[in-house]
Amino acid sequence: MELFISDTAVKWFKEEVGLKNGDHVKFHARYGGSSPVQQGFSLGFSTEEPPRNIAASTKAEGILFFVDETDLWYFDGHNLNVEYNEQYDEVEFKYKKA
Repeated sequence: MELFISDTAVKWFKEEVGLKNGDHVKFHARYGGSSPVQQGFSLGFSTEEPPRNIAASTKAEGILFFVDETDLWYFDGHNLNVEYNEQYDEVEFKYKKA
């Protein structure tokens, strides 16, 4: 699995979430919602948990974005692209088969 984040998505995280150099973002599975890769689950993110068993990561502007090994099942062999949706002024998740 690979994790990609666009420059505009990084900018959104910095402005909307208040992230700065040295911070980290964990993408994780959560019960409920909808997703094209797992029925009955959706993808969320948190900034409180320190990285432990990283399965995929990327660093941008000093911020570590990662997926923990315990959430790898959710992606079902897909890579994660985190992009910014200008129309809705929020990040969006796109999944591409690895």
